[in-house]
Amino acid sequence: MSSKLDVMTLIDPEVAEALVALDLRLGELSDERLASIRERLGAVPLPALSDAVERRDHAVPERPPVSVRVHREKSASGLLPCIYWMHGGGLILGRNVGDDPRFDRWCPRLACVGASVEYALAPETRYPGPLEDCYAGLKWLHGHAEELGIDASRIGIGGASAGAGLAAGLALLARDRGEIPIAFQALIYPMIDDRQTTVSSQWNDPVWPPNANRYGWDSYLGDLRGDSVPCYAAAARATDLRGLPPTFISVGALDVFADEDIDYANRLRHAGVPVELHVYPGAPHGFDGLTPGTAIAKRANRDILEWLSNAL
Repeated sequence: MSSKLDVMTLIDPEVAEALVALDLRLGELSDERLASIRERLGAVPLPALSDAVERRDHAVPERPPVSVRVHREKSASGLLPCIYWMHGGGLILGRNVGDDPRFDRWCPRLACVGASVEYALAPETRYPGPLEDCYAGLKWLHGHAEELGIDASRIGIGGASAGAGLAAGLALLARDRGEIPIAFQALIYPMIDDRQTTVSSQWNDPVWPPNANRYGWDSYLGDLRGDSVPCYAAAARATDLRGLPPTFISVGALDVFADEDIDYANRLRHAGVPVELHVYPGAPHGFDGLTPGTAIAKRANRDILEWLSNAL
């Protein structure tokens, strides 16, 4: 299939219509435009939340100013499994409060605790800063599990887009440091390969086009290039995937990350890691969160909910 594929002609019509209304313009990302794009996206109101879930922010003393927002259903009791989450945003955008609606749905449905880490963004903080923020938050969560009502033996990690890329790097880092057990990793269209050499990496994805992807990676990696980029920064570079936890990967068939994500799922399978892969036809990057009312997004959200239910 040609790298010149016109993605816009193949997009699910429902998704295409919803994206037009959003007017994301992430292809305009640059040093000069970053602040204004952050301001514009930050002004988008979040969906209304229920009063069934309590949310508390906790500072991580070992790594200021990192904080972890813990979500727990008010009526819950006892020690519950936990999902530790990293938000998306290309490593340069977003905040953990953006995942409040996710845990407002998931905590009651899955009978779990949710935790979302506020990691530093690039380019102000480059690798390994954001990843170490995520690791410090996970280590703090594990160490304080009982007082937070969490079963320390059932903490899984996950994220979407750049957050899923951080989660994939975190799983590798936790495996190699051997300090914190991870029950599973749930990766929604993970951003895991800085090289951008696959066919899909050059597609004109309407949400996260190649130039936005390059800007995000350059902001995160700084002067790191080629073989100097470690697998913890870009998980697709890992050569040994043995010993990683059971994994869920989902991606749209038209996503710039489609090829790298499908390849990563295959390599996990070859390494003996239980993996479930979902590829959604007609879907670009971010379709499940940006166009939640579409049929394909509803399907994707049901799939991860079902997988998490089993994993927990």
